Amino acid sequence: MTGYSDAYWWSPDGLRLHYRDYAGGEDGRPPVLCLPGLTRNARDFEPLAQRLAGEWRVICPDMRGRAESAYAKDPMSYVPLTYLQDIGRLLADLAITRFVAVGTSLGGIITMLIAATHREWLAGAVLNDVGPTLDEAGLDRIRGYVGVGQSHPSWVHAARALEEANGDVYPAYGLEQWLAMAKRLYRLNSGGRIVLDYDMRIAEPLRAPGGEAGVDMWPVMAAFQGIPTLLLRGDRSDLLSAPTAERMAREIGDSTELVTVPDVGHAPALDEPEAAAGIDRLLERVLRG
Repeated sequence: MTGYSDAYWWSPDGLRLHYRDYAGGEDGRPPVLCLPGLTRNARDFEPLAQRLAGEWRVICPDMRGRAESAYAKDPMSYVPLTYLQDIGRLLADLAITRFVAVGTSLGGIITMLIAATHREWLAGAVLNDVGPTLDEAGLDRIRGYVGVGQSHPSWVHAARALEEANGDVYPAYGLEQWLAMAKRLYRLNSGGRIVLDYDMRIAEPLRAPGGEAGVDMWPVMAAFQGIPTLLLRGDRSDLLSAPTAERMAREIGDSTELVTVPDVGHAPALDEPEAAAGIDRLLERVLRG
């Protein structure tokens, strides 16, 4: 097991935010910045970070309202543009001007915003099961669970609840994998109950009128041209359709690779053999310059 250090930074509006910092080598490689999904946190990237650390520095932030990062006073700040500003402050504090972004779902939307506003920061990018167009079935499913509080008496109960809700997303998972996921998604509260580890109010922007409307992200695909890019899609995904992923690959062009992860929905955990191999190929392309 490769260790990490816990560290903190301050958002532009004064929130104390947390990140995990896994040390890399001394060969000047750009760090890998892992950006999690809507209800996820830095723990989501443990398998990837453990595998890359030692050779690559891996930085895994908890976005505001998640895990060890402070909750926002205004829930309407739980939106991608605010997350982008938070990450910009972290990068400035660490004097990082070039990195490889690994963005899962919401993290991929943040990565697209980085490409649109600071393309020069990206030495490479992974967009994990997310694109400019999101399927309504997946959005409906997310609306149905995000911000709904859960409480369980034990980790096994939490794992079983995850299996019941997500068995079609990860049909090959056994109890060990569900327990590992539970320990990334939940925490033990002061009353001895297992509860979700995020601010339930992150759902409020999604439920506000027009809360899912945004700018057309398709033109942003051109910003990835010439940047080593990996598009990951779970073949059971209800959020990113195969035609959308294929169009993304066409619009980005020769600098991209599209990998479909079999028997997985939204979103690949990045420890699947196909996903891991795709990330390794991407990092090889980054090293080649």
